[in-house]
Amino acid sequence: MIEVILLERIERLGAMGQTVKVRPGFARNYLLPQKKALRATKINLEQFEKQRAELEAKNAAQRGEAEKLAATMGDLKVVIIRQASEMGMLYGSVTARDVADAAKEAGKAIDRLMVQIDTPIKALGLFPIKVKLHPEVMIKVTVNVARSIEEASVQAEKGMALIKAAAKEAAEEAERAVIEAIGTTDVLPAPETVEGEETPKAKKPRAKKAKTEEAAE
Repeated sequence: MIEVILLERIERLGAMGQTVKVRPGFARNYLLPQKKALRATKINLEQFEKQRAELEAKNAAQRGEAEKLAATMGDLKVVIIRQASEMGMLYGSVTARDVADAAKEAGKAIDRLMVQIDTPIKALGLFPIKVKLHPEVMIKVTVNVARSIEEASVQAEKGMALIKAAAKEAAEEAERAVIEAIGTTDVLPAPETVEGEETPKAKKPRAKKAKTEEAAE
């Protein structure tokens, strides 16, 4: 583990100015080259303290711009048209660049680096995706992946993939059919009993005497 000074807020790690311990690989491959942190050396700590006020003011201005942008986006929804199998699986996947391009077509400027896709999108349907406009400003974008604009419209109305909606409707129809069938089936009423009494048992037929015994009589 190595110590670094964060130059901006990093989710699940810390806020600007904090000194935190991270794995060497995470620092070398992400934090340091992206200029999101500095090694926590004595010289860097002193330099950061000298520039802290300036860095905090710059961050506040950028956060304000991001908040204004977020307010204009609202609950952003974008449509991405893809080919898919009959089971709804895509021939490929939807990437962060695809989401950013769809947002730009909708008139909203989003960089692909802002798009946070934790799990690759490989099926038709509606997917909530996080977009980080600023380290402290996050919005949600609904990605509607469909095979056509018409299908995307139906999915948006039903709130789920068209294939899933069809399967759900078929299951509900089958359930209704079973209920109707049970309701129309004749069922013999149970024998009435008086409270406290036992249900009468069926009488067993008496065995007929053998002909030999009747003849003897």
